[in-house]
Amino acid sequence: MTPAEDGPDTSADGGVATAPASGVAAGSVSGAGLADSPVLAIASREYRLAVRSRWAAGVALLFALFSGAVVQFGATAVGPGRFGAVVATIAELGVYLVPLAALAMGYDAVVGAHERGSLELLFALPVSKARVVAGVYLGRAGVLSGAMLLGFLPGALLTLWYVGVAGIGTYAATALAAVLTAWAMLGVAVLLSTVATEKTHALGAALAVWLWVALLHDLVALGAVAGLDLGGRAVAAAVLLNPVDCFRVLALAQVDVVAGGFGSVLAAAGLSTPTVAVALVAWVAVPVGVAARLVRRRRL
Repeated sequence: MTPAEDGPDTSADGGVATAPASGVAAGSVSGAGLADSPVLAIASREYRLAVRSRWAAGVALLFALFSGAVVQFGATAVGPGRFGAVVATIAELGVYLVPLAALAMGYDAVVGAHERGSLELLFALPVSKARVVAGVYLGRAGVLSGAMLLGFLPGALLTLWYVGVAGIGTYAATALAAVLTAWAMLGVAVLLSTVATEKTHALGAALAVWLWVALLHDLVALGAVAGLDLGGRAVAAAVLLNPVDCFRVLALAQVDVVAGGFGSVLAAAGLSTPTVAVALVAWVAVPVGVAARLVRRRRL
């Protein structure tokens, strides 16, 4: 489940390669332009480490199988006129896969680097600890985004084959909503990794968060809405408090099909697409910002 070995690269003869560290240092010193930003230098290092791992390929394969199977079996059965049912299926199944992939990608971002000793190396550079966290997040977000978009490509090709150009826009909007939701959940994972003292603790917390956002939150919200006869504002608050429900709203907003379960009461929320998108952006910014502040108190 570990996405990348975050420690220094090891050469063939067993020595430690210092290229990643020197690259970060050079970026932090020069500052001549955006490409030399210390945050982007750290992000580039994190990206290279993560993209070489099997985890990136695993995420791409997982989403390729997921998107291809849903479109293959759905589009051939419902036809072009009911492609919305396929998108609704992607939304309902994506609430499990998207947060799982993001949490698995980020749960060891900080605490894993700490245990391997590379976090001390990064903190020794003339770069603030907050920028280190931001760089680590951006690097892993880049790998996660690329893997997911690559995984959604087979579904896009099948959509073009069975439905035509008319279905590409809807499918692409759903895929981008999934990526934005993955960024939000990755931010939560980085925050968990920052406050955890051991990688096993971060993994347990990540699994608990996945259980809450994918399953328990909707059960609690449905029970509260039905039992207390809550109105549209309560439903809207329940949606905005869960990035996964935000993804479901953005996906279902593209079609006329309303899925069952918590999706059946989303129409009462009265949430616009821009509002939900802004909420997801906040879910990205707030956890990463909190992690950047809390990491200053972390002892090496």
